[in-house]
Amino acid sequence: MVSFEMNDRKKVGLGLAGFGVFFSFWGIIFFFDKGLLAIGNILFLSGVTLSIGLAPSVQFFMKRSNFKGTVSYGVGFFLVIIGWPIIGMIVETYGFFLLFRFGSVDSGQQSLFFYRRFLLLVGYSSNLSSERLTGVLSADYQKVYIE
Repeated sequence: MVSFEMNDRKKVGLGLAGFGVFFSFWGIIFFFDKGLLAIGNILFLSGVTLSIGLAPSVQFFMKRSNFKGTVSYGVGFFLVIIGWPIIGMIVETYGFFLLFRFGSVDSGQQSLFFYRRFLLLVGYSSNLSSERLTGVLSADYQKVYIE
């Protein structure tokens, strides 16, 4: 069984990430206030880095399969910082979904009916084959997802 030890560094990291989400939420509520969005982005990234560690963070963001999401998130972050918050948040949200949806979350959550429907609604259907949804591993799935 995997032990999820919660040390002080992880607690601070989760707090920073939580405040990052909080500031980003209020930045959107206040009509894309670039100051709140920038603070939220900085807090969220620093919180993720503190929670999982510097080396795993760099390894995650620099992984070849996450390159498109990392670049999108970075460009969106830059656009928010220079004063284009609406376009920046759209690009950043796209990058966030590319980074966090399909590698770790997707494999275990596709059995949920509403999650599958949402993925089909947004146009992601390339990996939603019936073999994968029923739990039978196809050759493509093994080649792409098991490294």
